[in-house]
Amino acid sequence: QVQLVESGGGLVQAGGSLRLSCATSGRTFTTYAMGWFRQAPGKEREFVAAINWSGDTTYYTDSLKGRFTISRDNTKNTVYLQMNSLKPEDTAVYYCAADISLWVVQTTASAYWGQGTQVTVSS
Repeated sequence: QVQLVESGGGLVQAGGSLRLSCATSGRTFTTYAMGWFRQAPGKEREFVAAINWSGDTTYYTDSLKGRFTISRDNTKNTVYLQMNSLKPEDTAVYYCAADISLWVVQTTASAYWGQGTQVTVSS
């Protein structure tokens, strides 16, 4: 079992930046690939980014490449999502996910999920 707790969400103006954090506890952090998803009101949860256990392989949904960056610090058992040039359409609840598979963690079939953190981007 692994527990995930997101933080760092909030209200930001368009063009601003936020860094989300996902702290993990439980089993060894490096066992897991990590991912970020988001869910806007009335929409399905969508994949944002994923990173492998060592941090040297990352994947992004095409529309967010260049604005969002995923990273991890295995000494702190934490994964991050740096979000720049935020737009009102980035408003959503952002979720952290973990899975032993880098492929599965890019899907909603991921084994473990956090509770989410709200990001609101005002125009």
